[in-house]
Amino acid sequence: MGIEMLRGALDKSLINSLVTQYWRVSVVDVTASTQTDLAALARAGKAKAGDVIAANYQSAGRGRLSRTFEAPKNSALLFSFYIEPKRSTEDWGWISLIAGVSVAQALDEVKATVKWPNDILVNEKKISGLIAEIVGDGVVIGIGINVGMTLEELPVLTATSLAIEGVGNTNRNKILAKVLSQFESNFTTWDTGDNSIAQIYTSLSSTLGTKVQIHYPNEKIEKGIAVAISPHGELILDSGSHVQAGDVVHLR
Repeated sequence: MGIEMLRGALDKSLINSLVTQYWRVSVVDVTASTQTDLAALARAGKAKAGDVIAANYQSAGRGRLSRTFEAPKNSALLFSFYIEPKRSTEDWGWISLIAGVSVAQALDEVKATVKWPNDILVNEKKISGLIAEIVGDGVVIGIGINVGMTLEELPVLTATSLAIEGVGNTNRNKILAKVLSQFESNFTTWDTGDNSIAQIYTSLSSTLGTKVQIHYPNEKIEKGIAVAISPHGELILDSGSHVQAGDVVHLR
């Protein structure tokens, strides 16, 4: 029963009944990318803060650093949402970190942690990833969570899913509602100028205090110990380097 429940259909009415009026959730069966769809609406001035698009299947899902992401139909929770922060754009680097924290909190049953900047891990294997894209006066955040994937369906050996981790007593509707509720709480607090999310992020981080290797977009590689997160969301190494973008490898 577990995997059937995890792969159950998304229900717009049920999801909207489980979240506050801040959110307006739409569900589509198939699309190229919820991120592309919602970003296009935002650019056209047709998106409002709190709009959410969730899909059962994406044919051209987007990940960080222009990567693609694909999952069998109904096996993953795939959604994007739009927000309009009031804080200075200098602080917006924290938004993707807040989203990562919110996913980890929602997946508390499997003791999820956050790998900087916003990969969510369970037992050092990736269960979720996200991207954040500035569009006009707001930000579109796209999240993918491996829910009902089997071992054979995983995109890489370093990934996992809720099904593989033994979770079978929930469904994608409840998980989406829980992520949105956690994000709303964390984001609205942060958006008023409260920076307590930094302590929450630290408590859920699997990167801080770890020896890491940074692979920068320009192919430069740097090693060091991750010691802190800057006020702008950058990863700070013991060398003093402030990492704005790059792939992080945890070294043991």
